[in-house]
Amino acid sequence: MIWTTFGLELTSMKKWATLLAGSACALSLFSGSAAADDKELVFMNWGPYINSNILEKFTKETGIKVIYSTYESNETLYAKLKTHNQGYDLVVPSTYFVAKMRDEGMLQKIDKTKLKNFGNLDKNYLDKPYDPNNDYSIPHVVAITGLAVNADMYDPNDFQSWADLWKPELEGQVMLMDDTREVFHIALRKLGYSGNSKDPKQIDEAYAELQKLMPNVLVFNSDNPGAPYMSGEVGVGMLWNGSAAAAQNEGLNLKLVFPKEGGIGWVDNFAISSGAKNVEAAHKMIDFLLRPEIAEQISRDTGYLTAVEESNAKFKDVAPLFPSQEDLDRVEWQDAVGDLTVKYEDYFLKLKAGQ
Repeated sequence: MIWTTFGLELTSMKKWATLLAGSACALSLFSGSAAADDKELVFMNWGPYINSNILEKFTKETGIKVIYSTYESNETLYAKLKTHNQGYDLVVPSTYFVAKMRDEGMLQKIDKTKLKNFGNLDKNYLDKPYDPNNDYSIPHVVAITGLAVNADMYDPNDFQSWADLWKPELEGQVMLMDDTREVFHIALRKLGYSGNSKDPKQIDEAYAELQKLMPNVLVFNSDNPGAPYMSGEVGVGMLWNGSAAAAQNEGLNLKLVFPKEGGIGWVDNFAISSGAKNVEAAHKMIDFLLRPEIAEQISRDTGYLTAVEESNAKFKDVAPLFPSQEDLDRVEWQDAVGDLTVKYEDYFLKLKAGQ
């Protein structure tokens, strides 16, 4: 089975949680030729996505020194870029943060004519609502949140809708992602609304619906979301498809269901800061990471698919990573909600406080 060589295991996930917590650290990778050429790229990324070997390979090929740092959330990325816009060249915001940062003038247009590997990208992940025509972002890592079911505890056939998490018999047995928009997404979809709703009344309704769900919720977890399933603490709830694949690899009889309302799609994207000093180097790094063999290595290291179509073919046997085309067509991709972000976040804090 291909997954036996696929790098993500539960122990790795725990290590990544530690990596993310230590996001303030940075490293420079350079060869002798890089120092002589005095070229550099300031690259800020999610902790687990790229290992040092890949960065070293880029430096050897291009002579560009990579100054690499990591962060643990979009909010951290946003705050750093907002205060030090000229301090970073290449960043990796998620879905709706692309639109937010673009609209606030924090990103610059990407010159796709400089990306000879742009054609390697899977069209399923291009031209999304948060960045039509991909003028400001290039998809990198892709994932879908679905319904995870421990088949030793529950019948997966009984969980085909987000609404099934509200079943009264699940009191104290459900895990939700520790993510405002993802949690509200499932309630909005249950009510028949878009998970990206900008209607305050719909958001109010979703909050009321989530209040009804809370007796069933045992834990919120996005740091190591596979762990509550592995420990037997919970048997059903939300889960990213890469984390589901990792749990299966550890021997857990876990099934990931893409509900009838559609899974939650998110993409972490390459973007260039509007204050970037090394724009050419940023384009070169993006193009380098779009190579199939590099994308494949990233998938093996992280357990998640990239948006590079050819490399993903190597992992078609890893079922959670590959929804059917029908399931993929039902996915709703996250988009920005503007000033209503505050309303969502205020309600989420109340939910977690038991209000």
